[in-house]
Amino acid sequence: MLVRDAMSTVVLTIGPAHTLRQAARLMSARQVGAAVVLDPDTCGLGILTERDVLNAIGAGLDPDREHAHAHTTTDVVFAAPQWTLEEAAGAMLHGRFRHLVVCDGAELVGIVSVRDIVDCWAPVQAAVPA
Repeated sequence: MLVRDAMSTVVLTIGPAHTLRQAARLMSARQVGAAVVLDPDTCGLGILTERDVLNAIGAGLDPDREHAHAHTTTDVVFAAPQWTLEEAAGAMLHGRFRHLVVCDGAELVGIVSVRDIVDCWAPVQAAVPA
């Protein structure tokens, strides 16, 4: 099975000026654990995860004053749609993260999470006799 089969093609994107509270509200409303941060000024791409928001709040930072750009991971590992789920899971394990931004060339085409991979693998594993 390939990343394109598991990924979500509807990606929550936010700008670097979004506050952490705004980002958290959008992630909560969409029931997702990450937002892709697009910075039109630098043509940059990053990711803000629920863990980033949690760490900021846990450190006593004000979610209404803190902006996404200060908490965005810009050293992003990108997956290609034609990667296998094993390759994606290996990249996640190696990098110790739970989301991969999926790009086809320079185009953002999706995001895949550990949950997406488990959802694909679980029915296969359930069908294997013990």
